[in-house]
Amino acid sequence: MRRQKARILDEYLAASARAGDRTAFSQLAARWQPKLYAHACRLMGDAELARDVVQDGWGDIAKGLTRLDDAAVFPAWAYRIITRRAADVIRRIQRDRRLTDGFATEPVPEDNGAAAIEAHADRTPLTKAMASLPPEQSAAIALFYLEDFSVAEVAAALSVPTGTIKTRLMHARRKLRSALEGGMENG
Repeated sequence: MRRQKARILDEYLAASARAGDRTAFSQLAARWQPKLYAHACRLMGDAELARDVVQDGWGDIAKGLTRLDDAAVFPAWAYRIITRRAADVIRRIQRDRRLTDGFATEPVPEDNGAAAIEAHADRTPLTKAMASLPPEQSAAIALFYLEDFSVAEVAAALSVPTGTIKTRLMHARRKLRSALEGGMENG
């Protein structure tokens, strides 16, 4: 029931912000900033890059909000913007790496990204298991279970077909189950 009220509030704030209410936009941003940042961290694996992605994403959200036909889809729409922004940054980083001479000879840096952030924030076995998932599975699991998105909303947010989301969720659940059962046997 609580999530339903939150969705209604988000829909109201998105509709009001779309109509030009700056206070509603500020409240919407305050409500969604932490969620979008966590999503960007999962995708980017780097807190600083994730912060930049979300900041740029809010600019896109502010510009595009007037074109959002249905305020109820704001969450999936906002996640899709962050996902696309993250993909753009990752592509740019990969391109820059290919252009840099001698990059291949550098040692691989330690993972200081989303997995490390989440593992340090909460060291439960489930959190550790989620941190070990590939980014696309971690994002799908987090949106589906933590944000209570439907499969269709997750697909829209990540810009992939619903079948792909179902497959990612299935594989992620298997990996989580295996990791948790293995941890119970060892503990």
